Amino acid sequence: MADWTELPPDLLQLISDYLTVYSDYLRFRAVCHRWRSSVPKIPHRLPPQLPCLIIPLYHDSRCGLFNFYDNKIHFLHLPEASLGKRRCGSSHGWLAILDETPTILLLNPLTRAKLSLPPLSTFPNVVSFDYSRVGREYLIRTPTGHIYTRNLRQMRDSFVKKIVLSSSPLNQNDFSAVAILNHSGDLAFCRSGGGSWTFVDDAPSDCEDIVYSDGVFYAVDKYGVVSVMDLRGSCSQVSMVPTERQLSGDIQYVVKLGQELLVVSRYLDIVHDAMVDELISVIYRTVRFEVFRMEWEGPRWEKVENLDEMALFVGGNSSMAFSATDFGGISGNCIYYTDDYCDNDYQGQGEEPDMGIFRLCDESFEPLPYYSGSFHSRRRLLPPIWVTPNPC
Repeated sequence: MADWTELPPDLLQLISDYLTVYSDYLRFRAVCHRWRSSVPKIPHRLPPQLPCLIIPLYHDSRCGLFNFYDNKIHFLHLPEASLGKRRCGSSHGWLAILDETPTILLLNPLTRAKLSLPPLSTFPNVVSFDYSRVGREYLIRTPTGHIYTRNLRQMRDSFVKKIVLSSSPLNQNDFSAVAILNHSGDLAFCRSGGGSWTFVDDAPSDCEDIVYSDGVFYAVDKYGVVSVMDLRGSCSQVSMVPTERQLSGDIQYVVKLGQELLVVSRYLDIVHDAMVDELISVIYRTVRFEVFRMEWEGPRWEKVENLDEMALFVGGNSSMAFSATDFGGISGNCIYYTDDYCDNDYQGQGEEPDMGIFRLCDESFEPLPYYSGSFHSRRRLLPPIWVTPNPC
């Protein structure tokens, strides 16, 4: 019988180059010492991996990681992303995490690598920060010059909507981060090695989503107007794509699909409103999505009726598109979505997240696969977020 452990190193390297799934690469290295020593620990030729769902657990320092490949939840010890922490972004396999300090932490849940972005106290509209001013630690200036206060929890929960990275921050000398500020939709950015955040000059207000591709950031506002931002030079360069406003939809997402640019409109409806402890409690649920493709010759938006084999992933993450023919476990012509719009309770007492799968062909909904099991109570889940496994 052939001794597979004696395969020459160059052949093993050639075989490993054909592996496209990170879990398969790990199994390849686990065969024996010779196979493990013939290929690097960190693969550098893997294509983008299919997103997993990070599920923070109630009263636990662990997180669940739902994997479409095996339709199972795997558990990770991630106290940095557990109860009381807010995940305000996911890009290139890294989570952006806030807690009740000024720190903005970047965490790779796969490798446990960490990196800090400039703190909340360095945003240009933060006048000052002082721990001794208990309950009003931050002084914030509005665009009109008005000064107001925010406490530690309010800054964690509502100051930043989303943070998107240009690339994996493993190479700390060459990446940028852009933050969407809540309420105003203003944009601020920082570069690797920088010590503070800077507003993007001439950036659109009311921004709802941003995505990075081919050296620039694309931003979409609540009307569906797209701006292109080049932040690589000494000063930012912003240009607006002159299209008619898309007035429909409650939330807009921007997705780069190859050379195409898509905007996804999310429609919400109120399913419950009541007074709870003298406060108005409103629960929204997603009722449909619409997808539009940019026709650059117009430029104009063209409604997309069929995504074919493509599946879109939207929510608190940097929006992504994947082919169902290249990855098992997902369906084409679908939108996989998570809850990223409500005022969530990050102590784990809130309502169940608004999340699921929307089928564009018949506008039907279905729950995400892990909902079908009985292991978790829905009320035990904090808002999940998509993350692409990245060993780099």
